[in-house]
Amino acid sequence: MAKRDYYETLGVAKGASADEIKKGFRRKAKELHPDRNSDNPNAESQFKEANEAYEVLKDAEKKAAYDRYGHAAFEGGMGGGRRPGAQGFGGGQGDFASAFSDVFDDLFGDMMGGGRGGRGGQRATRGSDLRYNMRVSLEEAYAGLQKTINVPTALACSKCSGTGAEGGSEPAPCPTCAGMGKVRAQQGFFTVERTCPTCSGAGQIIKNPCSVCHGQGRVEKDRSLSVNIPAGVETGTRIRLSGEGEAGLRGGPSGDLYIFIEVADHPLFQRENQHLFCHVPVSIISAALGGDIEVPNIDGGRSRVKIPAGSQTGKQMRLRGKGMPALRGGGHGDMYIELAVETPVNLTSRQKDLLREFDTLSKDNNPESSGFFKKVKTFWDGMKG
Repeated sequence: MAKRDYYETLGVAKGASADEIKKGFRRKAKELHPDRNSDNPNAESQFKEANEAYEVLKDAEKKAAYDRYGHAAFEGGMGGGRRPGAQGFGGGQGDFASAFSDVFDDLFGDMMGGGRGGRGGQRATRGSDLRYNMRVSLEEAYAGLQKTINVPTALACSKCSGTGAEGGSEPAPCPTCAGMGKVRAQQGFFTVERTCPTCSGAGQIIKNPCSVCHGQGRVEKDRSLSVNIPAGVETGTRIRLSGEGEAGLRGGPSGDLYIFIEVADHPLFQRENQHLFCHVPVSIISAALGGDIEVPNIDGGRSRVKIPAGSQTGKQMRLRGKGMPALRGGGHGDMYIELAVETPVNLTSRQKDLLREFDTLSKDNNPESSGFFKKVKTFWDGMKG
């Protein structure tokens, strides 16, 4: 049976570049992965065919010979015979498991720790980042504050200075993985790489562990930190304290501490970004006649506001610059006073009589309600028609 063209086997065009040939082989290797070909008994032979083609085309001299003479370049009489003791590259007799192991390294080496020859583990490991939730009042968010917090964390062991070893001794290479941090196992034609069970991927073991931290290089402990909360923070603001997280393993760098801010609700003010809203109830008399009222400010001060005569519920008045400060500078927002006209309750007989008299005298003083009921009458008349 005639051999397939090497370029056709790899799915690339004749005269393809070295990079295109490599990409074509990678695609074929992934297609022939055993997990994807459990029902394909020809997967192994197809991979050998692709591997044979790649072994030739990846080599510039062999590729040039193949381009000129085809498969005959590697048959007897064409100068392409095998060296004494060398394994033929054209006959497809290479060990399939070894070939696929090489492809595994090429495809997945970066994910698994750097491929062959690389050290899978590192002596120092960065500590984890920590999160701390802080609740502040609206007044504190307005002014900013400095606050001391207690953070449960892992600190570098003071006895061994974070090395995990007693008396300054040095860790030794792991005997199981020879310092790689990973071990390999052959399963059929597939090579599986796993974290070393002896050193847990560190690549080293401590023969004489520290009596305080037991070889971890860190101990669990609460730590007090003074934190500066800037003015203008709002719910969801995140503050990062570099290096204040969990200590690293065996002298590794510490992680970071992230403080997440939650601003508590306020009994007087509602916040919307940099602006504040204050709902102020006013009597029906003050709304009708107008007048002055005093309203509070978030900084503890007060402002005098003039209510126009005839004000209705929902009317807003703006106090410029009386809102929240911008987190990174840029001035303050505004405060909006929103009126709520209050209907009197618990009336005496005399008050009721006066209101009835007032209602009789004020038929022309309620334009909005008069206009509404005219529309209602028109609507009902239209329904009758």
